[in-house]
Amino acid sequence: MNIQGKQSLTYTSAPIAAKSYYPWVVVALLWVVALLNYMDRQMLSTMRPFIQLDIAELQSATNFGHLMGIFLWIYGLMSPIAGIVGDRANRKWLIVASLFVWSGVTYAMGYANNFNQLYWLRAVMGVSEALYIPAGLSLIADYHSDKTRSLAVGIHMTGLYMGQALGGFGATVAANFSWHKTFHWFGLVGVVYSLLLILFLKEKRNATELHNNRSEKTPTFEGLKAVCSNISFWIIVCYFAISSLPGWGIKNWLPTLFATDLKIDMATAGPISTITIAASSLLGVLFGGILSDRWVQKNIKGRIYTSAIGLSLTVPALLLIGFGHSLFNVIAAAFCFGFGYGIFDANNMPILCQFIPVKYRATGYGLMNMAGVFAGAFITDILGKSTDAGNLGKSFAMLSGIVAIAVVGLLYFLRPKASASSA
Repeated sequence: MNIQGKQSLTYTSAPIAAKSYYPWVVVALLWVVALLNYMDRQMLSTMRPFIQLDIAELQSATNFGHLMGIFLWIYGLMSPIAGIVGDRANRKWLIVASLFVWSGVTYAMGYANNFNQLYWLRAVMGVSEALYIPAGLSLIADYHSDKTRSLAVGIHMTGLYMGQALGGFGATVAANFSWHKTFHWFGLVGVVYSLLLILFLKEKRNATELHNNRSEKTPTFEGLKAVCSNISFWIIVCYFAISSLPGWGIKNWLPTLFATDLKIDMATAGPISTITIAASSLLGVLFGGILSDRWVQKNIKGRIYTSAIGLSLTVPALLLIGFGHSLFNVIAAAFCFGFGYGIFDANNMPILCQFIPVKYRATGYGLMNMAGVFAGAFITDILGKSTDAGNLGKSFAMLSGIVAIAVVGLLYFLRPKASASSA
């Protein structure tokens, strides 16, 4: 009985996946998933003033840091597992299930009435959201060639930024209605969209490839072994982790910094901070994606140079975010940070593709994501304590030196040896 043949018919019969425009349809479909991914996790950071009226433990910034941190620790621990699963499973169904579960958790958070309930719901959200990014990015990378890969990844990343921006409006919605209803509405949107993905999202790999990835000839941890034995991969991981410190710090604590330093309420500070970062990051990923795709055609290190340029822009931005105390200075610094970080974000998966074979890319990105998220969990807790001590701005400024070291290390140590198109 030809099992592989039957399975192949199941996965390759949909003609839409063969259309020349469908790789961009995939980007569009996953753009919305990326938006929901960040929106659902981000809005908690701006709704704290409203939630703490009902849940007193959140009046402590340290406790709030723990609440944000549990998501990141669980998310990080799950990321390597998510990468391994993403290389061996049907990514369409993995993405659909992930979105459905985290959206259901968001909906359930509207019913929470104590700190422990919020804490464990955030932990479950960390599990479900971790399954998305490795699968989503590897699916996009498979659908796009070297000539469009950075731009495709960059456009997808704009969905994350838009979700971050809309998450900033969580405080505005909560101010006009309630934080309970805000969680309900945002969660319901994701549940409905997960059902739409069932109809329109297609897997790139056929059933034979999926079967081979799961067969006895390719043990479960072979991809993990192959990736971890690559020295260049560990350089990428270190660079990604260090760069994630300010990235996650900005996501989780910039609204608080805006509110305290500029003396404005969170309902206003939330949207201003998140929209500034989102808008500038959107421009950054588009610029960085186009520049990288063109540069790599002429120079094998084009993606690396592009990423280094982007992250270098965040160094002066962090200094000004930390020490600037006028509306113009802080917004200008946030814009510069977002633009530079967007350039960096657009090139992480494409750089990984220069060093890691196709069948192990989700595994590789899962490990990168774990390192980045653990760095985020660490800095989230540190900045929570720094906020209670009144030193949040100073802590942001100190991160600039760490980022500068990461840029120098990237340029010196990371050297692709094969042409990017062959990876």
